[in-house]
Amino acid sequence: MARIADLLAAGRTFSFEFFPPKTDGAQLSLGRAIGELEPLAPSFVSVTYGAGGSTRQRTHAVVSWMRKETTLTPMAHLTCQGHVRAEIREILNDYAADGVENILALGGDVPTDGEPAPSDYTYASDLLEDVVADGRFSVGIAAHPELHPRSPDRATDRKFLAAKLSRADFAITQFFFDLDVYVQMVNELADLGVTKPILPGIMPVTNKSQIRRMAELSGAAFPAWLAERLDRTDDAEEIRRIGVDTATELCQGLLDAGAPGLHFYTMNRSTATSEIYANLGLSPTR
Repeated sequence: MARIADLLAAGRTFSFEFFPPKTDGAQLSLGRAIGELEPLAPSFVSVTYGAGGSTRQRTHAVVSWMRKETTLTPMAHLTCQGHVRAEIREILNDYAADGVENILALGGDVPTDGEPAPSDYTYASDLLEDVVADGRFSVGIAAHPELHPRSPDRATDRKFLAAKLSRADFAITQFFFDLDVYVQMVNELADLGVTKPILPGIMPVTNKSQIRRMAELSGAAFPAWLAERLDRTDDAEEIRRIGVDTATELCQGLLDAGAPGLHFYTMNRSTATSEIYANLGLSPTR
């Protein structure tokens, strides 16, 4: 195993994100994607956490399986929604017992069905404090290049993000499509004294209606130039090709700009990520 802080200190990282399956069919898709992406030897992989802690057991099962049965270094997402401190201690103890060393501490989504469970936490920074104080994990946080959807203004957003990065080891961004928004965020945080690595999150377009919805929910701008390219066709394969090409261009721009690595949102599929890897000339030995 390896702590992500140490991996980043040693050089660029290339990582993949998965989500825990809800059905047997989804389980098969996840297993297939992991089997196809594992040979690319990512620096680490992460596993998401459902709204209000709804995938607590499934997330833990996937992370533990990866730790024991694959060569992958897993990072578990953990959110403050729907958890009291005693539950967080229990979750951290279980991960430590399984040899998991990396946690992404997040605010998380409020469940849309039913009343949210009681929580001792209001903000991701509250959860971050407890996970860092535990001392057994390398801890990351989320960053929003185009501002957190609930931030009142740019200065406040960057101030709070800088404060969290004074405690965390690294950040991973929400996905975005324009290089400039990432570079601007990094420069703004540097002006506030931030030196921690900020990994850009990449989500290749493979379905134009789905990516528009996800961008709207996350607060990511869907740029006019990308919409124009996608609106020229309804052919699924052509849409996927455009998505891979534009993501490759973005990744190359990020690497040229000095990004400390790339984090791919795979959506539990391997093809687009594998193609971008090949386009960039990446290999298991980099």
